[in-house]
Amino acid sequence: MDSHGRDAATLAGRIDRLDVRIRAFVPEPDREGRLAAEAAAAAARWPDAAARPPLYGIPVGVKDIVHAAGLDTRAGSAVPPEALTGEEATVVRRLKDAGALVAGKTVTAEFAVLAPGPTRNPHDPEHTPGGSSSGSAAAVAAGAVPLAIGTQTVGSMIRPAAYCGVTGFKPTYGRVPMDGVIANAPSFDTLGVYAADVAGVTLAAAAVCDDWRPVAPGDELPVLGIPAGPYLRCAGSEALDAFDAHVGLLREAGFEVRRVPVMDDFERIRAQLFTMNRYEVARTHAGWFAEYGALYRPETVAAIREGQAVTAREYARAVRERAAFQDRVASAASAHGVDLWITPAATGPAPRGLATTGSSVMCLPWSHAGLPSLCVRTRRAGRLPMGLQLVGGRGADERLLAWAPALEAAVAEPVQG
Repeated sequence: MDSHGRDAATLAGRIDRLDVRIRAFVPEPDREGRLAAEAAAAAARWPDAAARPPLYGIPVGVKDIVHAAGLDTRAGSAVPPEALTGEEATVVRRLKDAGALVAGKTVTAEFAVLAPGPTRNPHDPEHTPGGSSSGSAAAVAAGAVPLAIGTQTVGSMIRPAAYCGVTGFKPTYGRVPMDGVIANAPSFDTLGVYAADVAGVTLAAAAVCDDWRPVAPGDELPVLGIPAGPYLRCAGSEALDAFDAHVGLLREAGFEVRRVPVMDDFERIRAQLFTMNRYEVARTHAGWFAEYGALYRPETVAAIREGQAVTAREYARAVRERAAFQDRVASAASAHGVDLWITPAATGPAPRGLATTGSSVMCLPWSHAGLPSLCVRTRRAGRLPMGLQLVGGRGADERLLAWAPALEAAVAEPVQG
């Protein structure tokens, strides 16, 4: 067996061994053989080690709503995969062009909506890993792969990152091409990346985002804003206690933190998002649901039925109100001198049980605004991890990730010597 075969065997063996417990990957009949062939092709493409691209040889998990050549896309559903076929996604091609190897498809909630897959939280298999990018977050948390691709419509990148104790990055809406990805709600769907730390997601973001232009963090620390009001009160007491501790650590590290009254009409904002979301879900699935509706799980059926009941007039009004909300958030940040918003990444630690993927409410307004967001790992207050969410300005993804290491250093678990 050559070196490519040995490396493929090691990776496939690691995935298989860990997946007995966490079930993060979609089963594949000959993962080892495919990986050996991909590794050999990459070596032939870049024979000069000094000229190899930044992700050379790095195995990446790919959420199973994203088309990758040679692998079925099942979208966590019982719909025949031949009905869901499509061209390989641009994001996968960009990863391959950066030297990455597709380790396999990672489990998703059915059609990235609500019905959970079989994946378990690596920190405690009795708890959810979050969703809908459950397999991607869990695969990185378990050490099966160092990098994985997921998507976020409302909270499907940031919440699993928090529950699984990894770093998750959701770019500005539209920053990564969505072709080759089965849609949930196209006005919100955004591809993102998971890694162990900010450095890892930054490396991947540079490869997959349009027009990436790295920036230096500068000498001055960003001003941090806490969005005070009904939104923040959606978090549970455990999350708020941890958040207060994180704010204290940030202040000790020299960050200026300002409380900013914002989103007093949060319930209206929530209603706007779900009006748009459900309307678009119903239309995304109109053809498939008409033919294969009996194969859909109840949670997905309910979401589609809700969307079918939304009128075009209600949808148009929500679209207008969303645009006004986006302007209000930007104006609030500008008026109060806020560079980054900081919030709990989830309402609390991962809930026990696998029947749901948890609440997405802490991510909801930022997804509605289309802003880049990042979950950084934090010190644990209890047995399960909880993250800190950082939210940047629209299109300011590079600046968010340039500032993030300083915040990560302030709140992350100390490295054991």
